[in-house]
Amino acid sequence: MMRIDDLVERITALQRSDLEAWIRDELVVPRQDDGTMVFNDMEFARVRLICTLRYELEIDADTLPVILSLIDQLHETRQRLRALSAAVTTQDKSVQAAIIAAMERDRGSPAPGREET
Repeated sequence: MMRIDDLVERITALQRSDLEAWIRDELVVPRQDDGTMVFNDMEFARVRLICTLRYELEIDADTLPVILSLIDQLHETRQRLRALSAAVTTQDKSVQAAIIAAMERDRGSPAPGREET
């Protein structure tokens, strides 16, 4: 666990005022530990990502929440896909084969909501 001072020290580009704004805007959500904000490894990585987006890629501050929301959605989708894959591997081989066959059939289908005309 790291405190704000630890983050600012470890990420050279990070401005404390920016981090405080990101916390206020809930782009980063540290835990409270005895009245002190602390950051776990996941939050540390998120702060580094935000720094890259903001300082290196020069993404506008108003755009950050949108980008982070999309990244969060992608992460959630990947976790759900892993869980689905794990569930499929526990099924009988015939069920697995049926799922794979259905996926292969659907591979050429248009995305939902994008039917061919």
